[in-house]
Amino acid sequence: MILLKDVPKIGKKFEVKEVKDGYARNFLIAKDLAKPATEEALKWLEVQREITEKKAEEDLKKSQDLASSMDEMELTISVKVGDKDELFEAINAKKISEKLKEQSLNIDKEQIDLKEPIKELGEFPVKIKFEHNLESEIRVIVIREEEKN
Repeated sequence: MILLKDVPKIGKKFEVKEVKDGYARNFLIAKDLAKPATEEALKWLEVQREITEKKAEEDLKKSQDLASSMDEMELTISVKVGDKDELFEAINAKKISEKLKEQSLNIDKEQIDLKEPIKELGEFPVKIKFEHNLESEIRVIVIREEEKN
């Protein structure tokens, strides 16, 4: 059988596995999890693997390009502060993500490795994690928001 999706305890997508006929017919094929490994299907499988490999290479290249373009980037966030320079709001991963999206960088808050929210003015190193175990470090600069008269 050629697995069309990951199947627990059997194998991963696009692997060829041998299973009992009844299990294949009644479960795997019935639920579109696999198809018989005919000669034609094996040729189809090769094409699918090539497409998957090419897509993985493209994804890796995109992640590498984005990670290298963001390395050492500075992100300035202006916030309202009180009399003793205490922030009225903490800077969390969501706020950093929103600020990056304003600059056309599509980074989810889950990708931002921030141990705890930033609660003071200054510069802070923040790691951004990407697929393929890549990461960048940006500097988040928190400054006082200028008051408008």
